[in-house]
Amino acid sequence: MDDPYHNNVNQQMTEGGEYTYTQDGRDGYPYQTDYPPQDEDAASDATEGADEDNQMYEGEYQGIPHPDEIKEARRAARMEARRKARLAAQQEEEEENLPEQYETIMEDCGHGRFQWMLFFVLGMALMADGVDGFVVGFVLPSAEKDMCISNADKGLLGLLVYVAMLVGALVWGGLCDKMGRRKCLIYVLSIDLVFSFLSCFAQGYGFFLFFRFCSGFGIGGSIPIVYTYFTEFLQMDKRGEHLSWLCMFWMLGGLYASFTAWGIIPHYGWGFAIGTEFQIHSWRLFIFVCLFPALAALIGVVFMPESPRFLLENARHDEAWMVLRRVHDTNWKAKGEPERVFTVTNIQTPKTQEDEFIEIQSETGTAFQRWTIRHVTMLQQVVKQEVNSHFIFLMCLSYHGLGVWFPDMIKYMQYEEYESKVRVFHRERVEHFHFNFSLVNQIHKEGEYIHDKFANIEIKSVKFEDSLFENCYFEDVRSTNTFFENCTIKNTVFYNTDLWHEKFKDCRMENTTFLHPKKGCHLNFKEENDIVIYMVSFLGSLAVLPGNIISALFMDKIGRIRIIGGSMLVSSACTFLLLLSFSQGAVICWQCLFYGVSVAAWNGLEVISVELYPSSKRGTAFGILNGICKFAAIIASFIFAAFIGITKIIPILLAFAALVCGGLVALKLPETREKILS
Repeated sequence: MDDPYHNNVNQQMTEGGEYTYTQDGRDGYPYQTDYPPQDEDAASDATEGADEDNQMYEGEYQGIPHPDEIKEARRAARMEARRKARLAAQQEEEEENLPEQYETIMEDCGHGRFQWMLFFVLGMALMADGVDGFVVGFVLPSAEKDMCISNADKGLLGLLVYVAMLVGALVWGGLCDKMGRRKCLIYVLSIDLVFSFLSCFAQGYGFFLFFRFCSGFGIGGSIPIVYTYFTEFLQMDKRGEHLSWLCMFWMLGGLYASFTAWGIIPHYGWGFAIGTEFQIHSWRLFIFVCLFPALAALIGVVFMPESPRFLLENARHDEAWMVLRRVHDTNWKAKGEPERVFTVTNIQTPKTQEDEFIEIQSETGTAFQRWTIRHVTMLQQVVKQEVNSHFIFLMCLSYHGLGVWFPDMIKYMQYEEYESKVRVFHRERVEHFHFNFSLVNQIHKEGEYIHDKFANIEIKSVKFEDSLFENCYFEDVRSTNTFFENCTIKNTVFYNTDLWHEKFKDCRMENTTFLHPKKGCHLNFKEENDIVIYMVSFLGSLAVLPGNIISALFMDKIGRIRIIGGSMLVSSACTFLLLLSFSQGAVICWQCLFYGVSVAAWNGLEVISVELYPSSKRGTAFGILNGICKFAAIIASFIFAAFIGITKIIPILLAFAALVCGGLVALKLPETREKILS
């Protein structure tokens, strides 16, 4: 039976969990009969101690907290725990939904004009990196003569450029996760442009070395940024194919460098000089022309937006929404559907607990300490992917090692062929003779030259041993790889020649005069710029084209792992067949085949590297992996170069073993073909 009185009573819960009862229309009417009788000492906590506001709490002097304070602290702790639990649950749900949400948005934006514009802009940046990889090798034969670079210094230049690229990959890969892909790419290209331009005019080897090091530090960060940047504008079913197409620009960089070097460097007369101290020769003009891809990329990147995925990871939701809308509208307008509306209204990206931990650990430190903590943490995560890092090391060891071995082996074969044709003259006596023809590839032992004249000639690869020059006259003589050892030179004049003290080893000079000597080193482009070297580099870069096309077409169809494993195993077979190469033509053919097959593994490596790691750490991880690659290249250059002229069996077997092991290790990599970017 309903109680009419209780029908007009409502129950209400207070904040502390107690119930009060009020009648409809009457505020705060207590229904006290529901409470048990209370003693006088059991007064309400809310009123305890409130009778006399000025009364002093007796435990205050002893430092004992007031009971009200204890209860308030416990209540606040319970509320904070409940709030964190709710946020954790909400964060977990958002983290599960964000990758799918972003993938859906990119599918809605479509693949069209915007991605192709970004493709060509980033492709030029990748091309600039490819060009820089060839610049030092092409200019060294000329620069070492122009700036008197010794063999030790020449090796130092190649080493420091690789070290600079290694450091650049580590630094810029991490910074692009912190500062943004677009901003860091602008910095990278600007540094490369400025210091490459300055290296064109550096007259001393020290300045040239410094400028090339700084240029390498800049361009070394381009690869991690470019692939990370482009990946975040691609939907899942387009990633493998279009990242593989992007790899072609590195090949185009090699073609561009080889072709321009072939067309510019041998034309020594294209340079100019200001006095005797400031000289600009053709190889410096070649460096200047090599700046064009980086300049084009820099101009293009200025007009491109930041990666929306990076913006979301940094809670810049409005900017990310504007970029995604721009992508959407650009693509659909180009497809003739301008009426399509971008319907996304809300995107949320939570901050991961790991990031919060890193911030807590580093919030009191300096900017460098925070950067260090982030990179150490990321390095630990990358090292956990042991299969991936081991595979990259093996791949780079064989690829870059053979990349050094091929041109050096061809040069050595040329040298052997040249040495086999050397002419030896023993105890010849020449008097009152005018040498008006060049001396090439000769050895003169215990000869006597009396009242002879050497004028307007070139002396190339000639050695005079234990010989006598008496009353001779040398005028306008150009020499290359020419030396006088243990010779006696009497009453002889050297006028306007480059025969200087470093050309004479343990020689006795008596009444010898040097007039207007050409001090220092001087370029002889006829010898130093053999077109075979440019042709080899050009053909090697061109051979990559078929492998690029095949890998791009099948990357999403058969998967990354099969592409990588198959490419490396076939490459190992090509390497083993190098043992049967006994001529320059055979080495060049196997080089082209090796590059054409192995490029598929490189493309798969680039694709899988950006797909394995989360967006907030993708640039850092890719930078570390690229740094491992550069480190392997440094080791390989020393190992493979050491065996040139000794044996070809050891470097070939080493490359073969590395490729086979790398191909087997690649089979343990996770397949990421249908993986949504985390």
